[in-house]
Amino acid sequence: MTFRFHVVGLPHTSVTEAFTACAFTERVRKFCGMMHGLGHQVFLYAGPESTAAVTEHIPCITEAERAAAVGDGHFIHASFNYDLPHWRKFNERAIEAIRARAERHDFLCLIGGIAHKQIADAVDLMTVEFSIGYGGTFARFRIWESRAWQHTCYGTLQEDRNPNAIDGRFYDAVIPGSFDPADFPFRAEKDDYHLFMGRLTQRKGIEIAVEACQRLGKRLIIAGQGDPPAYGEYVGVVGPEERGRLMAGAQAVWVPTIYIEPFGNVAVEAQLCGTPVICTPWGAMTETVEDGVTGFHCHLLREFMAAAEDARGLDRHAIRDRAVRLYSTDAVAQKYQKHFERLATVWGNGWYTV
Repeated sequence: MTFRFHVVGLPHTSVTEAFTACAFTERVRKFCGMMHGLGHQVFLYAGPESTAAVTEHIPCITEAERAAAVGDGHFIHASFNYDLPHWRKFNERAIEAIRARAERHDFLCLIGGIAHKQIADAVDLMTVEFSIGYGGTFARFRIWESRAWQHTCYGTLQEDRNPNAIDGRFYDAVIPGSFDPADFPFRAEKDDYHLFMGRLTQRKGIEIAVEACQRLGKRLIIAGQGDPPAYGEYVGVVGPEERGRLMAGAQAVWVPTIYIEPFGNVAVEAQLCGTPVICTPWGAMTETVEDGVTGFHCHLLREFMAAAEDARGLDRHAIRDRAVRLYSTDAVAQKYQKHFERLATVWGNGWYTV
């Protein structure tokens, strides 16, 4: 069964490898490629450039407008305030372009949450938020990045905040992020360093990684945006090739996030390189990291320190094999195919289709 998808990106990025630091944009690029690869028609409404595999790319903002929207900051910090002029222009152009191409029983696939609601309200198509790793979800049909985040959002969507009053929704689904294993080199033999990769903020757990490695006297390489700590070797923001090299060579990658992580790409990317993950037991890490097999869930400093020592004993081949089986683009594409076939029943007998 094949479908037609109208996929909308963000006004402050282009759907190219140059913007892989934006997890939302990467989700768009991967989703387009997976659906197009399965034989579906995919229309992408996004920034001025695109390397995504699609039927048609329709730019909804110029490069000058996109750059002005980002300003002097980094694109991952760009605002999702849909009242800003560039958001209004982008959404209005997307609406016009979608209306010109839409056919009955097409899917409208959005990644911007409430910021894209204007488009959904103006276009008479089934709207699907296809990779929810954010707050501010609104659509009737929703696909979450992890069960942990799905249940977290269910709680916040409940008006009276009564956890006993929350019911599941049969047409909601959980489909994880997807990755091309070829982008992540495997190494069974590791070098003598640990790695932290991500935003250098307290909620991402940089202080935990530093404290544990410093106490153990372990070499810690730090990559990402922000102000580096006094301990560790800071290498700045790295591109995809260097990211893979650093992950593949590390004894372990640290992802000790303090908040409820909706997904956390770094944890899966590390495992695709055969590298254990040292993390907290919250959010998606409870699903993406198998405790004692592909990494360790830690609560206290002594547990983080023990994990840094025990990481050497984990099976690198088993770590990669599990990640490929669960998170490769081939595996995730089939999950999307199955779910959109499920959604197609809405146009017939719905839940009662047999």
